[in-house]
Amino acid sequence: MTRTNLLRDAAFRNVYLSSSVSAFGSQVGYVALPLVAVLALHAGPGEVGLLSGLGTLAVLVAGLPAGAWVDRVRRLPVMIAADLARAALFASVPVLWWVGELTMGQLYAVAITAGICTLFFDVASQSLVPQLVGRERLTAANSLLVGTNAAMDISGRSFAGVLVGVVGAPSAIALDALSYLWSAAFLARLRSPGPPPAAPGERVARRIGDGLLFVFGHPILRAALLQGTMVNLGFPLYAVLLPVLLVSQLGHPEWVLGAYLSIGGLGTLAGSATAHLVGRRLGRGRAAWIVSLITTPAALVVPFVGDGAWTWIAAAGWFVLTYRTGLNNVLLVSFRQEVTPDAMLGRMTATTRLLLMGAVGAGGLLAGLIGEVWDVRTAMWAGAACMSLSWLPIFLSPLRQHH
Repeated sequence: MTRTNLLRDAAFRNVYLSSSVSAFGSQVGYVALPLVAVLALHAGPGEVGLLSGLGTLAVLVAGLPAGAWVDRVRRLPVMIAADLARAALFASVPVLWWVGELTMGQLYAVAITAGICTLFFDVASQSLVPQLVGRERLTAANSLLVGTNAAMDISGRSFAGVLVGVVGAPSAIALDALSYLWSAAFLARLRSPGPPPAAPGERVARRIGDGLLFVFGHPILRAALLQGTMVNLGFPLYAVLLPVLLVSQLGHPEWVLGAYLSIGGLGTLAGSATAHLVGRRLGRGRAAWIVSLITTPAALVVPFVGDGAWTWIAAAGWFVLTYRTGLNNVLLVSFRQEVTPDAMLGRMTATTRLLLMGAVGAGGLLAGLIGEVWDVRTAMWAGAACMSLSWLPIFLSPLRQHH
C-alpha cells in the first residue's frame, strides 16, 4: 500500500494532518521554551536541565495507569482532550510573561502537566493507528507519520530560531498553543472506532501487571525497548544544554541553535523516508542494528561542537545520528505494533513510553547535573558513550534476523 493510497483514507488523513500541525508547533515550543528560561528568566544549566526532565519524567507517575486506562476507552476522545489541555497550558506562558508574573516554577508546572497530556495523547495515538490502517500497512503509515514529523522538525525549529529573534521566546510559545487547537479540530472530524474488548471488573493493577509481563517477556519487544532506552538517555545529554553552550557561552545568535536542531530533523526525515528501502534490502531487524553500528563514529564527533567550522562539523554528526533514529523509529515502532494484540496496545505503548520517555527525562536531569558539577561538554561525552553502544541490544537478540 503506497503513501498516496493511505492519504486517500479519510480517517488516516485526519490523524496525519493532526499529527503534522501539532508537530510543527511543538518544535517551535521545543526551541522557545528553554530560551524563555535562558533569556527571559536567566536560568542556568541546572534549571534548564530540570525543565527538560520534568515533562518526560511525568510518565514515571502516570505511564502505566495511562496504558491500562486507554485500553478500556475510546482512544480518539482522549487525544482531543489532551490537545485542548496542552493548548491552554502553553497559552498560559506568554500570558503570564506579558503581565510580568512568569516564573521558573510556573514553567516547571507547565512542563509537568503538558508531559502528562502528551503521554495520554501518544498512548492513544499509537493504539489508534493499527485500528485505522491494519497491521499490513503499519510500516508505510509509520514511515509517513515519522517522516512528516521530521519535516515539521526542520521547518518548526528553523522557524522558531527566527521567530524568537523577532518576537521573543514567550510570544513564540503562543504558536505552539495554537497548533494544538488545530490538531484537535482535525481529530474532531473522525468517527471514533470502538475500544478493544476489556475484561469487565478487572483491576487496574492486574491489567498493568499483564502489560509488563507481555512486554518484558517478549524477546522482540524487550530488545527494541532496551535499544530505545539507551538512545533516549544519550540524546538529551547531547541536546539539553545546547541553548546554554551555543547561545550563552559561545555567543551564537538564536537562529544558529534553531538551524543546528533543524539539521537533526532533516536526518530524521531522511531516515524515516528510507527505512522501508533499507529494511527491504537488509531485512528490517538487521537494518536496525547494522545502521546503528556504522553510524557510531558520528556519536564521537558531536561533542566537539564549538566556534567556526566545528559547529557545522558537529551538526553533520548530529544529522547522521538522527538519520539512525528516523530509520529505527519506523522499523521498531512497526515491530512493536505488529506483535502486540489490539487489547494490549495501550499497555504495550505505555510501558514502552515509561522507559523511553523516562530515559529522556533522566538524560535531561543528568545533563543538568553534569553541566553544573563539571561542564557542558562532559555531559555531551556521556551522551556519546550511550549512543556508541546502543546497537548491542538488537545484535544480541532474535530481532537482528527478523524480516
